[in-house]
Amino acid sequence: MEFRLLQYVIQIAAERNFSRAAEKLHIAQPSLSQQLSKLEKELGVLLFKRSTNSVELTHAGTVFVAKAQQIVDMTEQLRREMEDLADLRKGRIVVGSLPMTGSHVLPHVLPAFRSAYPDIEIALVEDTSAQLEQLTASGGTDVCLLSLPLVEPALAYEPIIEEEICLAVPPDHPLAAAASSRQVSLAEVAEESFVMLKKGQGFRALAFRMCQDAGFSPRVGVESTNIETVQSLVAAGMGVALVPEMVTRRPLPGLAPVHLRLEGRPSRTLVIAYRKGRYLSNAAEAFIATFRETMARLPR
Repeated sequence: MEFRLLQYVIQIAAERNFSRAAEKLHIAQPSLSQQLSKLEKELGVLLFKRSTNSVELTHAGTVFVAKAQQIVDMTEQLRREMEDLADLRKGRIVVGSLPMTGSHVLPHVLPAFRSAYPDIEIALVEDTSAQLEQLTASGGTDVCLLSLPLVEPALAYEPIIEEEICLAVPPDHPLAAAASSRQVSLAEVAEESFVMLKKGQGFRALAFRMCQDAGFSPRVGVESTNIETVQSLVAAGMGVALVPEMVTRRPLPGLAPVHLRLEGRPSRTLVIAYRKGRYLSNAAEAFIATFRETMARLPR
C-alpha cells in the first residue's frame, strides 16, 4: 500500500466528492477513481458508498481514514523533527488565530519572529474559535491563539495574556458620563439591546456567560463577525456591547463608543494552544517564546 493512497482516501473523505478531491490532489478525477478501486480490491472492502450525488464512508472506510490520518500525522511529525535536526533555523510553522485577537496582537509578534528567524516560513490561518479548536486538534495548525475556556479536550495550552473586558456604549448614552467617575455594573444595561459577535466566536460565548452571571440573558439586536464593526454599530446607537480591552486602544474614525470599566474587572485569558502529545518543532517552540517576550515588552 503506497503512502499517497492514504492521502487520496483522506482527501476524498474530507471533500465527499471525487472531482473536488482530485482538484485538491492535482490529479485527474478518472485516475483518482481508478486508484481507489484498486486499493479497495487490494483490501477486499469498500471504503466509500457511491451514488450519483454523494460519496459517503462505509464503516471500513471510517476505520481506514482514522488510521490513515494517524500515519500521515506521524509521517509529518517525523519530517519536521528531521528538518530540525538538519537545520534548526529552517522550517515552517502554521499559526491559527482568532481574527479579532490576531489583528491587535500579531502585528507585534510576527515581525519580531520574522526578524529573529528569517528562514522560517509562517502560514497564518484565521477562523472562528470552534473551527480553530477542531483544526488544531486534528493537526491542521502547529499552535493557535485562542481564549479560555477551550472546548476541545485534545488541546493543551499555555496562558499568554490576561486582559479586562469593557462595556462599550454610545457617546450619548446615560452611562457615558460614568467613564471617568466609577465602574459600572453589567446589570445596569440588562434591558438594553446588545451588539454581539456571531455564533462560533469564543468571545460571544464569554459575553453571554457574563450577562447570565449578572442575572439576565442579553437581548441581541444585531450581530457581526468583526469586532470593529461591533464598535461602530455601538457608536451609531445600535446598542451596547462587551469588548476586550485591547480593541479599545484602536480609535475608530469619526464617532467612537465610550468604553466603561465593569465592576469586578472581569477578564479573559488568551492562550497558545496545541494538540496534546504532538511534537512541537523548534519553530513552534521559538514562536511561543517570541510571543511571550513580545507581550512582556508591550505596555499594558
